[in-house]
Amino acid sequence: MPHLSIRDLSIHFAARGGALTALSHVDLEIADGEFVVALGTSGCGKTTLLNAIAGFLAPSEGSIQLDGRTITAPGADRGVVFQKHALMPWLNVVENVEFGLRMRGIDRASRRTRALEQLQSVGLLAFAQQPIYQLSGGMQQRVGIARALANDPALLLMDEPLGALDALTRESMQTQILDVWGKSRKSVFFITHSVEEAIFLATRLIVMSPSPGRITHRFELGFSQQYLASGEARKIKSQPEFIAMREQILALVQHREEPVAH
Repeated sequence: MPHLSIRDLSIHFAARGGALTALSHVDLEIADGEFVVALGTSGCGKTTLLNAIAGFLAPSEGSIQLDGRTITAPGADRGVVFQKHALMPWLNVVENVEFGLRMRGIDRASRRTRALEQLQSVGLLAFAQQPIYQLSGGMQQRVGIARALANDPALLLMDEPLGALDALTRESMQTQILDVWGKSRKSVFFITHSVEEAIFLATRLIVMSPSPGRITHRFELGFSQQYLASGEARKIKSQPEFIAMREQILALVQHREEPVAH
């Protein structure tokens, strides 16, 4: 049985003059330990799909199940990392990582131990007592990842978490995310607008098209596994196979951006 199972999912929003279909008849399965990346232009429904998996939006049609249980609301079995880190500026680093555990009533000693373990996993243990505002953007996103992992979710949802970072920090964060995933083997659903980022991270890549949002192409990829084996990100991204895949998917995405003739 798939870890996450989405069947015939459609989501409609009320709009002036009728209804807007954000997602149309989406089918998707994510196996345990997969790193699935959704790629597409703005308006293709990527974030709507993630919000439905997170339990923030209810399906208009179809179903979403995690380990056989229908998703009806947010839960600790799904950790969410947002594009903007959404950290609490009045809390220090370790207190931010502990926040979800505190809300669940986990005792102080246990939640501190788990928070420090996750800070170590993202390379920020030495910054545990620092105020959030003293950290760079990339470091703040790593705190957000540690916070999501501290609840030990079955599925990690990442909504374009690197979109606001500069190019050099973004590349560094891509490898750090893969390093964390390689150790934890959590199932991941990751959203991005970057073709290169999608190809590098994904074990499976889905391309989405707007009006209405739907999955149009699916690719099984192995570049993330190559990185975990070699640790050489730039060498992988300069491979002819990587470049050919990038051009193929870029052509798909650019084609979808062309206006539809009436």
